[in-house]
Amino acid sequence: MLEPAALLVEFSDHMRRGNLPGPVLDLASGEGHNGIYLATLGLQVICCDRSGDALAAALRLAAEHGVRIRTWQEDLEVPGVNPLPVEAFGAIVVFRYLHRPLFPAIRKALRQGGILVYETFTADHAKFGKPRNPDHLLQPGELRKVFEDWETIHWFEGEKTDPLRAVAQIVCRRPRGGGGGG
Repeated sequence: MLEPAALLVEFSDHMRRGNLPGPVLDLASGEGHNGIYLATLGLQVICCDRSGDALAAALRLAAEHGVRIRTWQEDLEVPGVNPLPVEAFGAIVVFRYLHRPLFPAIRKALRQGGILVYETFTADHAKFGKPRNPDHLLQPGELRKVFEDWETIHWFEGEKTDPLRAVAQIVCRRPRGGGGGG
């Protein structure tokens, strides 16, 4: 069963309009539900995760849904290494994952005019369950600040239900012409 994130479904039109400047990267994709959903919309998708088992499951799930995805096995948390190629993606989607040293890499990896869809847990989530490690929980306003110079399409920070969680969400576009990558 394919279970993409509600935020992604809600804002997928921003990627389907035919002017996406490159493939979609589903970052820390796990079994690829979000990336496979986008592939069913006709988008080129690369699912990236460090788990070969998760990526193999993603390939099977994609085949079950009659779509093709590319997979990329990569440890995104090697200290001092930027694993993402510069200006390579038309969209990047990130859900339930936070590794702060990747923020500059994400900014540089998205092409001008590209879309970022990001949702992960905030510090308030610790009262609901895992994760509880502050390294994996955003501080208030942190995600918005990282992308404050990009065009914000959607912003939310607070509690969501089904399942109950405390999250920050941003959907934004990297500006065309000049800055925004650093």
